[in-house]
Amino acid sequence: MVPTLTTVLGVKGHRPVVGTRDCKDLLYVCASINCVNGQLHTRTLESRQADNRRARKCKGISKARRMQIMFAGHLKDVVAAYPGQRIVMVVDNAPWHRGKAVNEVLEGHPLLQLYRLPSYSPQLNAIEKFWKPLRRRATHNRLFDELTDLKASLRNSIQYFQRTKNRLTGIVQNCYQKKRTVSSGV
Repeated sequence: MVPTLTTVLGVKGHRPVVGTRDCKDLLYVCASINCVNGQLHTRTLESRQADNRRARKCKGISKARRMQIMFAGHLKDVVAAYPGQRIVMVVDNAPWHRGKAVNEVLEGHPLLQLYRLPSYSPQLNAIEKFWKPLRRRATHNRLFDELTDLKASLRNSIQYFQRTKNRLTGIVQNCYQKKRTVSSGV
């Protein structure tokens, strides 16, 4: 997640100003919504520009590999939250949803199953509908001096959504409810 700019209302004759930073530090977020009770599970990964440069020079771990490790940790968190229960997680075809680390978690937890969506179908994934309100609340038109400030804003926004589960269940219901067709008797 990076800070984002969007349109805002302002006083007539005064242009709103939002500062920017020339920094490539990023915060990756992995999240899951429980379709039954609206529980939200998240995990973050900081990606600092200086660390990325060092990793390229030292032939370190690639971005995709770091994301696979983060996603594997997220899967372990979800399994720990629902011990002994069958879990079916809907995922897209991102490269970090596959790989050695993810396969090891799936082998170690037979009650965990990944349901992979067809390519180019984000409308079928409920978590995709969650990103927009999360960004609106956490990052729109804000300047963060440090990555820790961005992480704190994100954490506060996630806690807000965890307290208002009706917002999360509404997102899930809008994604997975069956569309009714109306026919006219002409």
